[in-house]
Amino acid sequence: MATEKKLSVPEEQVSTAEDVKKETVKKSKAPAKADAMPEGTEAAAVKKAAPRKPAAKKAAADSGDKPAEKTAEKEEKPAKKATVKRAPAKKEAAEEPAEPQTAEMREPEVDDDAAVGGQVSFEEEEAALAASDPDLDMGDETEEEGSDARPEELARSLEDISRMNKKELVDFFATLLETKPVQHIRREAEAIKVAFYKIHRAEYEQNRKQFVDAGGDPEQYVPSVDMEEARLKELFAGYRRQRAEYIANLEKMKEENLNVKLAIIEELKELINGNETLNNTFNAFRELQQRWRDTGVVPQANVKELWETYNLHVENFYNYIKINKELRDLDLKRNYETKLQLCEAAEALVLEPSVVGAFRQLQELHDRWRETGPVANEYKESLWDRFKEASSRINKQHQEHFEGLKEEQKRNLELKAELCIKAEELSREILTTRKEWNKASDSLMEIQKVWKTIGFAPQKDNTRIYERFRRACDRFFELKRNFYDQAKAEMENNLQQKTELCVAAESLKESDQWKKTTDELIVLQKRWKEIGPVSRRHSDAVWKRFRAACDYFFERKSTHFSGVDAQHDDNLQMKLALLGEMEAADIQEGGFEMIKEFQRRWNEIGFVPIKQKNDIQKRYKAVVDDMFGTLRSGERGRNMDRFRDKVHSMKGSGDRRLKSERDRLYNRVKQLESDVTLLENNIGFFSKSKNAEAMIRDVQDKIERAKREITETIEKIKLIDSQQE
Repeated sequence: MATEKKLSVPEEQVSTAEDVKKETVKKSKAPAKADAMPEGTEAAAVKKAAPRKPAAKKAAADSGDKPAEKTAEKEEKPAKKATVKRAPAKKEAAEEPAEPQTAEMREPEVDDDAAVGGQVSFEEEEAALAASDPDLDMGDETEEEGSDARPEELARSLEDISRMNKKELVDFFATLLETKPVQHIRREAEAIKVAFYKIHRAEYEQNRKQFVDAGGDPEQYVPSVDMEEARLKELFAGYRRQRAEYIANLEKMKEENLNVKLAIIEELKELINGNETLNNTFNAFRELQQRWRDTGVVPQANVKELWETYNLHVENFYNYIKINKELRDLDLKRNYETKLQLCEAAEALVLEPSVVGAFRQLQELHDRWRETGPVANEYKESLWDRFKEASSRINKQHQEHFEGLKEEQKRNLELKAELCIKAEELSREILTTRKEWNKASDSLMEIQKVWKTIGFAPQKDNTRIYERFRRACDRFFELKRNFYDQAKAEMENNLQQKTELCVAAESLKESDQWKKTTDELIVLQKRWKEIGPVSRRHSDAVWKRFRAACDYFFERKSTHFSGVDAQHDDNLQMKLALLGEMEAADIQEGGFEMIKEFQRRWNEIGFVPIKQKNDIQKRYKAVVDDMFGTLRSGERGRNMDRFRDKVHSMKGSGDRRLKSERDRLYNRVKQLESDVTLLENNIGFFSKSKNAEAMIRDVQDKIERAKREITETIEKIKLIDSQQE
């Protein structure tokens, strides 16, 4: 063969797809290993194993798409501290029955388990990490490995796998190994591995939680032996053996195929030199062509040279038999129709959704093109140009796809580096309160969620950037766990102090020294607030004990003072009589001085029975408000009368003064409206400051006054307008 002179064949000048096939097939594999995410909780340390490529994400990596990630849950916050209201030590407490001082107190609850609780869900990544056991390693995917099923059949199979339990997964894998060639089950094997360890991981966490809830030490937990896992590893060992044999035999088979095709070329040369009849020669030629097509792949280094030699002798054969033009034309026509169909198929690949899938199909079309014989000279160039043009478009799309993927991975690396910096900053912060830790935990959870949405980084950087991120998360949650361990000890100390307060309150509850004991209980309540929270499991019990002692004393005190002095009833009658007098008074005649006199007399009367205190106070406030409202209404009418006289006077002097007055009033309305808007906005800021209630009440009064002035000013403007008509 080496001595034969090779002719240039247009069909092989050469396929762009074939030139880049070896390189781009490698590129088409997953460009980076999938990131297994750090866990979002300090209760379970992040795995130290390096992230590997989960099967569930392999298909996404092949197509350049990002793997879908689950939405994580938010970390649960511990219960907020409730406010304990301290009873004011008023003079009235000694003179009339005091209300129970614990009525509005609430015991802060802190669940020391929940405080360390919620986490971002990484079950897919954890399953992938667990599945990265060396006993389950499948090695790098070869060019020849791939499913022989149609895409829709493969998708259904993978979906069925995701719904199986552990035993079904293992049984299905065993069936695959027995019924299908090892080179065609890689996708299913990867999916089985990840699905199995997703279930296995969930069972592990559930059993571990039950162990801890039962009082066990998390560090001492040892999972039971999983027989299904042992079966799975045994089957994977068999899979690896079969695959290793297949790969070892593959190169040997390629060499054998090369020798077979070289022999076919030699037989093809002999046909030209033989003495057989033309009909027998042509039948032998057809048989050689079929044997060539049936023979498998050869080493990549020999593909081009082998094809050119084969095609040369096919051309020589057709030249040899050209004396039988009818037979030759029939064969050329059939070849023309076949290559025309290949051109159409290549052009249709432009519409293929998967760029990688289109490229792989193009390789198959080129194989079929090479196996098809020559066509008539007048069609040779045009057909090849058409096929080559379609191939170039697919190759260009394929190249752009991976160039874009490469740029995207660079951007992903930059984004992940920024997240690493943020996580490292959080792990270096000095946090001293539960609120600060919860806020920082929420921030880190958000960072982890963002990390999960970012695709792969370049393969050489992917593991490194993941290790950096994981270290930052590990450090943060280790510090948080230490903080809560210390907080747990503090809560035990708080429980001891609150128990002592309970004992002190119980020793005072039978006392008859009402004023002294009231003050002492108020001090105990203040100390209770200052101590801090206790664990949820003890919170209710210790709080109810303390409150029961306080309530018992104040109920006794209330009972005592309810019948002490009939003066309270007399005071009630006096206040009711005064209210009747106030309601009948002519406030227009008496004015504000009359209101002040009524207020002085009311304050001199003294206390009333506590049960009627709120009702009579509300009635008194309503009467006083009506008085002030009546006075303001009369004052408003007098102001309008004075302004009406002023308008008549200005009208006599000409419209110019009226217009000037109207403009002044209009500007005043605008200024008041602006002031109201500003004051309403300021209310939101006051709610965060001390003494907010008093400040808000003052601002609301200003707003009401401004609105009343706006209404009066608008009436004045309307009065001016009516005079100008």
